[in-house]
Amino acid sequence: MTKKHYITTLGIFLIFLLATLAIAPLIGATDINLRNAFSSEIPFKENIDAHILFLARLPRILLAGIAGSALAIAGAVFQALLRNDLAAPFTLGVSSGAAFGAVLSIAMGWTFRIMGIPALSLFAFMGALLAVALVFSLVKVRHNEFQTSTLLLAGVTANFFFAALVMFIHYLSDFTQSFQIIRWLMGGLDITDYATVLSIIPPVAFGFFVLMLIARDLNLISAGVSTALSRGVNVSRIQKTGFIVSSLITGTVVAFTGPIGFVGLIAPHIVRLIVGPDLRLLLPCVMMFGAAFLILCDAVARTLIAPAEIPVGVITAILGGPFFVWLLKRKKNA
Repeated sequence: MTKKHYITTLGIFLIFLLATLAIAPLIGATDINLRNAFSSEIPFKENIDAHILFLARLPRILLAGIAGSALAIAGAVFQALLRNDLAAPFTLGVSSGAAFGAVLSIAMGWTFRIMGIPALSLFAFMGALLAVALVFSLVKVRHNEFQTSTLLLAGVTANFFFAALVMFIHYLSDFTQSFQIIRWLMGGLDITDYATVLSIIPPVAFGFFVLMLIARDLNLISAGVSTALSRGVNVSRIQKTGFIVSSLITGTVVAFTGPIGFVGLIAPHIVRLIVGPDLRLLLPCVMMFGAAFLILCDAVARTLIAPAEIPVGVITAILGGPFFVWLLKRKKNA
């Protein structure tokens, strides 16, 4: 991989992301006049176009971009570490743990805020942390290697455990709470503001930075543990770092958006077909593609049955189903 090839590839994906960011704000149930939206002659309080663009669409698009980036990055790392094409950001029970925290918050009627962050998001994130802690407490390091098979089993166990708790709380909830629970579990980007976006950026950016620092070692582990050990890689430490950081950025996003499935499965595979498996190039490319992918999915969700909206998690699930079948057939024919 030459420097020219690296920069050119990143440039192509960046252009795709920028084009998506430029087009997405113009898509919606209501047409907007950009000249009026940016006009200094119309007071902002009276400028309907500016309100739609800057207060309704732009923060939602930014949240979609950050969420798509985080889920796609986490999916790429999980697939590399587990050496499994079907691995996804929610493999270790992060989604179900976050769902438990969110559902508990809704059922208890907690509406307080801490530092501007609503209780629902705080408890969803705490639920995600609880799931990660539970899974890693069940896994031991043997022969300087994290036992990925045990990790997968622990993740499946955590998923079922927290899903059972969610169903139990859902059963005890009243009609209003039940509607809120179902709506959150569908995943969505419809309720957001700039404060939410700014609170998510730092942990996701830090997680991406850490994963880029260990991308070379992750490449060696994905090629085989014995190969990585022979090259002097501390396999257990890198595996643990990769799993935990990916789970935490997933939990951060899910706490605000709800579980948006299949982005972390679809985006890494599409980008890997284009740029190859090298995580040093794959991670930044999948970050940009994942952002653009979820922004476009959200644009469809906002306009397909306008003026009503479809939760974006429904759109990604509709796309993810056929993609999952294609993956299975591809593995079968390989």
